[in-house]
Amino acid sequence: MATQLRRYEVTEGGMDRVVEVWKSIAAVRRQYGFTVEFAYVDRKRNEFVWAVSHPDWEKASAIYDHSPERAAIFADGPPPIDRATITMVEPVE
Repeated sequence: MATQLRRYEVTEGGMDRVVEVWKSIAAVRRQYGFTVEFAYVDRKRNEFVWAVSHPDWEKASAIYDHSPERAAIFADGPPPIDRATITMVEPVE
């Protein structure tokens, strides 16, 4: 299972919008077979952190990235994120 960790530094005052957009993203990801592992908000630091996984990451991502559902989410522009750090991670056993 491939897992991606996504960490966002959110624009001051933009957390509610990021969470709203994320809920739509999570629903579409699930529709395309992804598993949302967790999502957390650190309001004190204006950070939003979440992880998403899929057994065939490359294939599923290619389909999801070009899906009309994903495009519709971002039709009004991107959410208020100042910086995103996105990496593939693996569990520690």
